[in-house]
Amino acid sequence: MQSIGMKIGVLSRRSGMTVKTLRYYEELGLLPAIGRSEGGYRLFAEESLQRLEFIRRLKTLGLSLEEIQGCLAVHDAGDLPCGDIQRQLERQIGRIDGQIQELHQLRKELQGLLAGWQSHPAKDSEVICPNLRV
Repeated sequence: MQSIGMKIGVLSRRSGMTVKTLRYYEELGLLPAIGRSEGGYRLFAEESLQRLEFIRRLKTLGLSLEEIQGCLAVHDAGDLPCGDIQRQLERQIGRIDGQIQELHQLRKELQGLLAGWQSHPAKDSEVICPNLRV
């Protein structure tokens, strides 16, 4: 008797994700198959579409697949992962703040370089571009 479910190609079309991505998610444990067809094809539940939307949303918020996997593990254990997601999002804000600081520092460095930039510096066979001071 064949299991009820959709093959990976159908899930790919319906979710807008590539088969390769879906296989990768399955390999990581993010997207469990509910079984296999008589022909040996992976079968996925209708709920897989919601799960993929959840993964996509958390990825757009900057969470890693490992972090998302932790949230899904809480869900799969029967609990709501909202507290875990909140902590992940707070950590993400911290990472973004760090990136902003790094970008401000890089901006200052670039401005400093350009402030003394010479369009036609004296040629020096020892360096490729004297303006970069390397």
